Amino acid sequence: MKFKSDTFKGLTLLSSREIEAMRPACRLSSELLDYLAPMVKPGISTLELNDAAEEWTQQHGAISAPLGYPGAEGAMDFPRSICTSVNEVVCHGIPSKKEILQEGDIINIDVTPFYQGYHGDSSRTFLVGEVEPETRRLVEVTERALWVGIEAVKIGGRVGDIGAAIQEYAEGEGFSVVRDFVGHGVHRTFHAEPQIPHYGVRGKGKKIRPGMVFTIEPMLNEGTYEVNLLDDQWTAITQDGQLSAQFEHTLAVTKSGVEVLTKMPVPVMA
Repeated sequence: MKFKSDTFKGLTLLSSREIEAMRPACRLSSELLDYLAPMVKPGISTLELNDAAEEWTQQHGAISAPLGYPGAEGAMDFPRSICTSVNEVVCHGIPSKKEILQEGDIINIDVTPFYQGYHGDSSRTFLVGEVEPETRRLVEVTERALWVGIEAVKIGGRVGDIGAAIQEYAEGEGFSVVRDFVGHGVHRTFHAEPQIPHYGVRGKGKKIRPGMVFTIEPMLNEGTYEVNLLDDQWTAITQDGQLSAQFEHTLAVTKSGVEVLTKMPVPVMA
């Protein structure tokens, strides 16, 4: 979701009990994306995906955190339950009955169920039917970039290590990394410290400590990393109109390593 820098709250370190309490919300985010995946086909509208997600979320006793999320000063609150970002839309696309998926499109679906006091935040980019080989490669590299970032998370390391690893990998594959939007702490609060840029310098930024829970959500573009914001003050698009892809997980730093909370089954990396 879009937010101003002053939206971020102070750094909160979660106890093992609190991390356990986050698991159901994070599991729901993964299951919701699994539920939506077979619906992503040519001919469906992004509003239909939104409505299916909202119904599923309610049936599971959760709330769609994006719905009604406050906009920047003077902007409307976010009007839908999920974000649907198609093709050149980098993030925060607003579902619409007029936006119909076409063969060869790509779409990022970003979901955040709020359940039992915690948020589970995750997104995936889906292929719509048959896509061009270079489009598929963008999506595959973006997903791998997320895991490159996760693998860079080490207790005692720095937040800059994450962004540096993602940037080096992505640019080495010929893609650019969006600078305007970052990963973020998430728990009872939707957007909290630490901020997690997807570019940067190793050894810089906050020290990584047990109890940190945050998202990594790189956005990779075919062309320039620069983006424009549409008049709705939510939808960000690539400045040059080329394609963008994104993947996101919520992860917890524990004394035993790094745990990806929004992937099932949950892997643990030392």
